[in-house]
Amino acid sequence: MSGTVTAVSRNATYAFSKPNHPTINLLAGLGVEDDVHAGPTIRHQFRMTYEPDLPNLRQVHLMHAELFDELARKGFDVSAGRLGENITTRGVDLLALPTGTLLRLGGQAVVEVTGLRNPCAKINDFRPGLLGEMFFLDPDAEEFTFKAGVMAIVRHGGPVTPGDTVTVELPPTPHRRLERV
Repeated sequence: MSGTVTAVSRNATYAFSKPNHPTINLLAGLGVEDDVHAGPTIRHQFRMTYEPDLPNLRQVHLMHAELFDELARKGFDVSAGRLGENITTRGVDLLALPTGTLLRLGGQAVVEVTGLRNPCAKINDFRPGLLGEMFFLDPDAEEFTFKAGVMAIVRHGGPVTPGDTVTVELPPTPHRRLERV
């Protein structure tokens, strides 16, 4: 299974959206160079206040461009980086990947998927009503699916650029479903 990187984004300060860039550089064990969420321990603004020593399982935020297509059909104008993601992909069902999946990005960078992004209320500040589109209730399982992308840690650093190939390497079975991180 493979896909393509469609955009890369970073922001050195805490802000909801991240501007797109021609390239980003991933740093092993840290995240995106010059991004506010890079670091070995948790950098999530709210969670740092009460769990500052937790390992940073949210070094890189990946989102599927197919979500933007879905949102556009529902009248929401959202593009790459606007929901705070670092890497936007197309052609990979990120939400269906198991925990521990490796994503090879371009020629060098490798990230390991750690879990789902937990959509926050700031999404409604960005676009009123959008938060409700970030969840899907599976009527059979009676569980919510979070659609706001996946989080990952950097296993091997390197540059990532729009147009790079995304290659999926599944972990050994049994697979563990993604949970919120």
